[in-house]
Amino acid sequence: MADAPASPSLADTALARLAAERVDHRFKGLPPDADGLTVGELAAQRRNLFTGGFTTPVLALSAERLEHNLALMETYAERHGLAFAPHGKTSMAPQLFRRQLDRGAWGITLAVPHQVRVARAFGVRSVFLANELVDVPALRWIAAELAADPEFRFLCYVDSVRGVELMDAALRDGAGAAPGGRPLDVVVELAAGEGARTGARTEEECAAVADAVAATGTLRLAGVAGYEGEVPSADPDRVRAWLRRLTALAAEFDRAGRFTGVASIVVSAGGSAWFDAVADVFAEIPRLSLPVVKLLRSGAYVSHDVGHYRRLTPFVRVPEEGALEPAFRLWSQVVSRPSPGQAFVNAGKRDAAYDLDLPVVETVRRDGVELPAAGLELTKLSDQHAWLETGPDADLAVGDWVGLGLSHPCTSFDKWQLVPLVEADGTVVDYVRTFF
Repeated sequence: MADAPASPSLADTALARLAAERVDHRFKGLPPDADGLTVGELAAQRRNLFTGGFTTPVLALSAERLEHNLALMETYAERHGLAFAPHGKTSMAPQLFRRQLDRGAWGITLAVPHQVRVARAFGVRSVFLANELVDVPALRWIAAELAADPEFRFLCYVDSVRGVELMDAALRDGAGAAPGGRPLDVVVELAAGEGARTGARTEEECAAVADAVAATGTLRLAGVAGYEGEVPSADPDRVRAWLRRLTALAAEFDRAGRFTGVASIVVSAGGSAWFDAVADVFAEIPRLSLPVVKLLRSGAYVSHDVGHYRRLTPFVRVPEEGALEPAFRLWSQVVSRPSPGQAFVNAGKRDAAYDLDLPVVETVRRDGVELPAAGLELTKLSDQHAWLETGPDADLAVGDWVGLGLSHPCTSFDKWQLVPLVEADGTVVDYVRTFF
């Protein structure tokens, strides 16, 4: 079910353009003396993060841990018979999209039209948009992409009759059919419960949406989907109960003959907290009239974290399946030590995720030696400073580098346009470009 290799004339050329981009003031943390070099030239120098002129704060992505996480989820999906469309909103990094696709991903999940444009610019051929799309210019752009590229596959949510009507009106040509003759494939989104984010709330509402799709000449029903992370008071039993509603909806739609003109039926769920439940319940899907694409969409795994997802990842519940590794470290520097119980480093809300958990002090680096972070706690973030409480045994001085672990990958990536990819010895081997 993997996405076909992207066209070399598009994907490879676009990625090469990233390496040809000039390093300058736009990119935080990079060595000032690298201005004017291309990203590729800087990467070829294999500078050391700690001695190569980088300035703090600087976000580093572990090369080894990134590779471990990519390999682990590839193996997990294969073991459980899942197609995998990792959520690209996490990183918005085409270099990482390519590595995910090279490891067997079906395609990339995205959230808004801009993100789809980024993916298409870098040759992604299969896109799952986990949103209902009612933006007229975006819909017409998608239709043009479908008409121009017979290998492009696109699916998006529908969760209302009104939304279907708006999509149909935007896509209709003079004959009432989809431009270029290719309908836009949609999946009916089942809400995870009352108070959940989006989605039709009941199976009856889902059927009404499916009927509305069937009445158009521009849309085609390709499956059902939803997001189990929104299940109220989520626990294993509640999440599995909702997932069984989702799979039963697919079976009922199939019995009713709703999937016409498609080669397979897509059933999709799966954030980063409950993909073990998704794997278990999707394994129960009965034989349907067409092959079933069991599409998992987890995204935070690519860098993992030291807080929210470290606690919630299914690998905590099923350790025999392996373990993800936190791949981010934000390096900051002590710029003030105003009292024995307090210190300030030069990284803040502009540099670190803070919406789920505050960063965690992991290590101190002084004169090329890493020291323990005992007695150090980050208690508050300002825009450009972090507040550290320092216990009586804390060994910390102005000028020390402080390595911070981060929580929530999605709001870590988005603060950095160019992220050094760093080996364990500090060698920077590449730079990951993001597009938010």
